[in-house]
Amino acid sequence: MNGENAGWAERSDKVLIGTYARYPAAMVKGEGCTLTDAEGREYLDCLAGIAVCSLGHCHPAVTDAICRQAKELVHVSNFYYTRPQTELAELLTENSFADQIFMANSGAEANEAAIKLARICAGPDRYGIISLTGSFHGRTLATIAATGQPRFREGFEPMPEGFSHAPFGNLNVLEAIITNQTCAILCEPLQGEGGVRPLDVEYLKGVADLCKKHDLLLIFDEIQTGIGRTGTFFAYEQLGIVPDIMTIAKALGNGMPIGAMLTRKEIAASLVPGTHGSTFGGNPVAAAAAVATLKVILEDGFLDSVKEKGKYLQAGLEDLAARFPAHASGARGMGLIRGLVLTEKGIEHGADMVNKLFAKGILINFAGNAVLRFLPPLIITREEIDRLLTVLGEVLTEYEA
Repeated sequence: MNGENAGWAERSDKVLIGTYARYPAAMVKGEGCTLTDAEGREYLDCLAGIAVCSLGHCHPAVTDAICRQAKELVHVSNFYYTRPQTELAELLTENSFADQIFMANSGAEANEAAIKLARICAGPDRYGIISLTGSFHGRTLATIAATGQPRFREGFEPMPEGFSHAPFGNLNVLEAIITNQTCAILCEPLQGEGGVRPLDVEYLKGVADLCKKHDLLLIFDEIQTGIGRTGTFFAYEQLGIVPDIMTIAKALGNGMPIGAMLTRKEIAASLVPGTHGSTFGGNPVAAAAAVATLKVILEDGFLDSVKEKGKYLQAGLEDLAARFPAHASGARGMGLIRGLVLTEKGIEHGADMVNKLFAKGILINFAGNAVLRFLPPLIITREEIDRLLTVLGEVLTEYEA
């Protein structure tokens, strides 16, 4: 590693805690689906900041909103009302089941808010949260306790009490875990970090039925699937199931740090002044970016195009799986969150495949130790999808020899 990328890497590694295994590139510019590093090399970004930059990099509407707001008001705290925060909450409630919103800065914070709301709403004797194996809900102590992947908890024990995990897809075991102390079931409609695993609709309906039967709150974590990623504004719209609480973040601000918890008014009433808060939650600049982002995604035809491009990408990935059966067994996902499912042989090379794609100018990642995950900006073109599939085919060919 030489040149400007190496220089920035060396400077960064001296002063940043090593919590990330970074690729050898310092990104300095982004436009649409393209990122450019410090040495001028371009990359087709099919990761989008991990499902964040759904309108691509530096979308004009979002950039203009950020600049306008930054010239008017950057921060005042939540002791006061602001226009961008109110406009954002109105857009979210108008386009969802929710009546009221709590603004946070990230997905983990939105999930923390959901956990606290579920507990305070249920009362002091009911505090148990059940989530699913393979799930991912954040990096705070409470959200890694809720996360159904033990590796995220290693070294941070003891975990906060009240969290348990049910096997993915097994309703009988899930019901057996419910006790008099349980207050909520938390799940993702599609597990992103767990390997792009959609939850079966009938299974989710069964989860919803269990919540009604046992007087539990149903919490949907739509941090990765929300804001158009699956081809509808929220994934729950495709399932015929309405949660009691929902969390979002990632794509909400198209790169600005912002998250939110959405719920109905009668549930939200349990949170009164002093019970929860956030210094920066709903910051005017982040909220203005989110308003601009949502307005573009809600334009006529935008979500239909996401569905169409998602089907196109799915078909291309299925074709690659058919051509390279030793390393790939199929494809799965919703909208423009897709995964190429690797065989046991393919999994051995999964991380290396991602590195080879990086070297060829394509950015993706390896998720759940099971799939190559594709999260391109929702504005990606068919031509760009073709480029992704062509280069992916070249990489898979290298392993067939």
